[in-house]
Amino acid sequence: MSSSGTTTARLLPGAPVAEQVLAEVAESVVALRAAGVTPALATVLVGDDDASAGYIRIKQRQAAELGFVSPHVHLPASASQADLHAVLADFNADKAVHGVLVQYPIPGHLDYDRALAELDPDKDVDGMHPVNMGRLALGLPGPLPCTPAGIEALLAFHGVPVAGREVVVLGRGATLGRPLAMLLAQKRPTANAAVTVVHTGVPDWPRYTRRAEILVAAAGVPGIIQPEHVRPGGVVVGGGVRYEGRRLLPDVDESCAEVAGAITPRVGGVGPTTVAMLFRNAVRAAQRASGLG
Repeated sequence: MSSSGTTTARLLPGAPVAEQVLAEVAESVVALRAAGVTPALATVLVGDDDASAGYIRIKQRQAAELGFVSPHVHLPASASQADLHAVLADFNADKAVHGVLVQYPIPGHLDYDRALAELDPDKDVDGMHPVNMGRLALGLPGPLPCTPAGIEALLAFHGVPVAGREVVVLGRGATLGRPLAMLLAQKRPTANAAVTVVHTGVPDWPRYTRRAEILVAAAGVPGIIQPEHVRPGGVVVGGGVRYEGRRLLPDVDESCAEVAGAITPRVGGVGPTTVAMLFRNAVRAAQRASGLG
């Protein structure tokens, strides 16, 4: 119960989900190393953004804890598109490198999508290469976009039934809304839902969110989801965020916990699962490349 006496939703934290996934990744790394394969996740940072550098350090520490090697290239902010493509070409050609992560954002004069298209899709640990998005759309094997895959895993871990239920995704972005809709509509025990994608270009979008048994906020608009937009007793997943400096501004207002039956926490919900899925993609890339998958 909250201090006002209203019922508070059950929290759906991401940390225990991530711990389970990373434990499975660690086991796979042990098996790969026993077979003479050292999994390698390469990272690329362009420029001197403090937050981006911090994220790279976190991922490199996690890689070391799991038993990956993590070659790293740091390009100056003045680097050209050709400089970035040359780094990716080197990693593509290096058989000892199984996964590659280009830390986003990159300086404004560079085109991230063009760089991503240069990457070997089988080494794309973010699951965002056009080939991998096509694989997802067709239901073919390949690395999955990390945040959508993390949301599916989070719901499954916490025992939230998805199959046959109505899921509404608010947001149609390429990194979350659209791939999540494809993922949760696929025929699989942890998916197989009726999925509706709605967005802020629809004037009456709350009409859709209020009927959702599972609502995923993926708009990137701070506080867009208020209690009146939530079905009483429904499940609410906050996937979209913006940052004001280092301050996280989520799509879902915390007061929604007074209406929802279950909800991800403001901090520590989808974020940890996203990182875990990145390493799951990386270890699976190593397994495929070595014929041990």
